[in-house]
Amino acid sequence: MRVDAGLFADGVPGALRAAADCLAAAAEERTGPYSGASPERLAKVAAGIDPFPEEGAGLDAALAGLGRLSLRHGVDPAHPSCAAHLHCQPLAAAVAADALAGAANQSLDSWDQGPVATHLEQRLVAGLAARVGWDPEVAGGVVTSGGTQSNLMGLLLARDATAGRSGRDVAADGLGPDAGRYRIVCSELAHFSVARSATLLGLGSRAVQPLGVDGDRRLRPEELDRALDRMDAAGQVPMALVATAGTTDFGSIDPLPALAGRARERGLWLHVDAAWGGGLLFSDRHRDLLAGIEAADSVAVDFHKLLWQPAGCGAFLVRDQGLLAPLEVTVPYLNPDPVAGAPDGWAMPHLVGRSLATTRRFAALTPLLSFQAVGRRAIGELVDRTLALAVQAAAAVDAQPGLALTADPVLGSVVFRYVPSPDHPGRSDQVNEAIRLHLLATGQAVVGRTEVAGRVHLKLTLLNPTATEADVAGLVALVASAGAGIDRP
Repeated sequence: MRVDAGLFADGVPGALRAAADCLAAAAEERTGPYSGASPERLAKVAAGIDPFPEEGAGLDAALAGLGRLSLRHGVDPAHPSCAAHLHCQPLAAAVAADALAGAANQSLDSWDQGPVATHLEQRLVAGLAARVGWDPEVAGGVVTSGGTQSNLMGLLLARDATAGRSGRDVAADGLGPDAGRYRIVCSELAHFSVARSATLLGLGSRAVQPLGVDGDRRLRPEELDRALDRMDAAGQVPMALVATAGTTDFGSIDPLPALAGRARERGLWLHVDAAWGGGLLFSDRHRDLLAGIEAADSVAVDFHKLLWQPAGCGAFLVRDQGLLAPLEVTVPYLNPDPVAGAPDGWAMPHLVGRSLATTRRFAALTPLLSFQAVGRRAIGELVDRTLALAVQAAAAVDAQPGLALTADPVLGSVVFRYVPSPDHPGRSDQVNEAIRLHLLATGQAVVGRTEVAGRVHLKLTLLNPTATEADVAGLVALVASAGAGIDRP
């Protein structure tokens, strides 16, 4: 059998051009951020796709069919009325880098599968550590799939460090009898991945102690003090404090300096979940919101949120790369010990012992190339622009008689609700649910939904710096109009 080289590398240039044409055609067809197709309809559409056809139709036909279908019924994060989640449109440079990474297919599990990729990922990690305020020669880390994986890694290292102080090697010997006393403290608004991580680490979700927040939805330091005193009295072992720098709904940032001081006093591992707020590291105007992050033991940052990279691209950082020791692994076919007499300059760094994943794509290329193309200053200004749009959206909500703002925005999220008349809880919740579904089903807008004190609220998550003030005002007016149409006697 002679294999057509056009199926592989020889066909890549044409495939990229065809994919670009497919994107352009889909963009011409769009009239809003979503087609409005229901889950039932899309299930039927998907059921008509043979996932493994016996004979192929060729790339052009596949793009005209499945390619166009996937775009036609996907949400468009580039549309100004797509504002439900932490879901961004990627920078054009990032899309180009993503295509290059996919075409070259370097893998980060051994140096000889991704030689330059290995060094460039390390360079990205060092540069990000410097933005945090750490010594880039001492700090370490790895590119991850996002905040969930990064939070898991932070808590894994915290668990092993806590066990290590009592002489136990968890990696070799397992959790041991003291693990049932381990506790993780965090805000009640911390990301759900904190509890999920505790489950995966064998501690159980009940090991997580969520603490109360203040009027700005930030963890109360005095609540932390009381909780730690209770744990001491009960013979429990607090192993980690998770501070959130950007809660999912409100973008609130825990008081990092105060929490860092308590972590030092109590010997707690301080992990800062800055998956949402990490983009502030590049802003000249808003960087101070992250003051205190430099005192952390570990930090999670997502590039695919406020830094406009394709999903999933995040980073996990530690202040001292020696803290990554529990993840070390030696595999003869990936990272063997150096051979005596090897030529000078051929000591190969292997990253498989820094990650929970083995095969990893060269995701670091997308932020690296984006910053090379656009520049730190300009990307920081995009962060500033995004936060300014949230302030304008909040003002637009305040100006609408039928809407009530829940909190002033901190990052890019604006939480509010339509207030029906009369405002009975059950009716209010039904109307706000109906608004969101109506806008989605008609393809006019994709807005978020959350709950505050048990009541349904709407949410705009503004990650689109190309949106205008008029776009934002129009989206808010669209919500208010939909509410008025639904809220009829």
